[in-house]
Amino acid sequence: MKEIIKEFIEASPGKMISYAQYMELALYHPEEGYYIKERQKIGKKGDFYTSSNVADVFGKLIGKWFAKNSGTLGLPPCVCEIGAGNGRFARAFIQGWNELNDERLSYWIVEASPYHRKLQAAELDGLENVDILHADAYEETGMEKGLIFSNELFDAFPVHVVEKSGSVITEVFVGYENGQLKETMVPVMDDRITAFLNDQEIELSEGQRMEIPLTYEPFMKSIAEHFSKGIMVTVDYGYTKEEWMHPSRRRGSLRGYYQHQMIHDVLQHPGEMDLTSHVHFDALKIIGEEYGLNFVRKMRQDEFLMAAGILDELAEHHDTNPFSEASKRNRAIRSLILPGGISQSFDVIVQAKGMGSMDEKLF
Repeated sequence: MKEIIKEFIEASPGKMISYAQYMELALYHPEEGYYIKERQKIGKKGDFYTSSNVADVFGKLIGKWFAKNSGTLGLPPCVCEIGAGNGRFARAFIQGWNELNDERLSYWIVEASPYHRKLQAAELDGLENVDILHADAYEETGMEKGLIFSNELFDAFPVHVVEKSGSVITEVFVGYENGQLKETMVPVMDDRITAFLNDQEIELSEGQRMEIPLTYEPFMKSIAEHFSKGIMVTVDYGYTKEEWMHPSRRRGSLRGYYQHQMIHDVLQHPGEMDLTSHVHFDALKIIGEEYGLNFVRKMRQDEFLMAAGILDELAEHHDTNPFSEASKRNRAIRSLILPGGISQSFDVIVQAKGMGSMDEKLF
């Protein structure tokens, strides 16, 4: 992968590429990209965990939540999950739906990774009305109404990186010198970056670095153009504009995860390491509003799960066996809601289109 990136750099103007181009290559190159290659990424033998892999109760509960609310919201039994990992969330969601609702659920997965599509097909084998699409665009589903769901999707979008240096906003590029990938900075030339900073009213301090997610807008536009009525639920980690300005975040949030270790130097292990940055929540809200995906609510994940009824999933039992299904489920639920658990690092963003005022209808 490093050699591929080197060749791409040497063929580029100025012999440098943006971080967005670097991430696109490292994560999504059609043969050597991290998400494309056939290797385990999620779980103990991978590089990171997700809530849906900590416990099936996560997907099951959200399936129940939609089963209880779809009728009240006037939505058909249709779900599209974008970026579905190994398919465990989808299976759990469908199970939760089926426990509470007799309507036949249609479930689409939009997945760019051939490796993950294969895992999803195996995980969901035998389930009816599940379509796994060999695409990375929502319009392929044909779903105009329902629920769109994603978990840790936006944090993997390629981002540009800027830094204020000597009172000038510079873009950080990736070059190649003496056999090593290296950073180089030049004054921002991309008007889209300047427009993003202006639109979000972001004023960087001297030495502050930040990721700029220009890919949000075309993605949200694609969703909105083909989605006429429903809710979009996004689970991810990120910051509001005010939180970005905290001194502890002055070096940005772009990180790598390699064998469950956080790597600050994202130029290490290209193609072998997950790359991620924190989501700009305010940008997601503002861009969504521009295309009719109206902001409804932002909640911390544990708060969302509590409101959705996760405590009802706790089993009352007197089984002293710590390996029983009830014991394992109860431990998983506690891991999702106890202070210091995984849920306190995530937020749930709810946006809606064609729904009118609906905050009070959610729970």
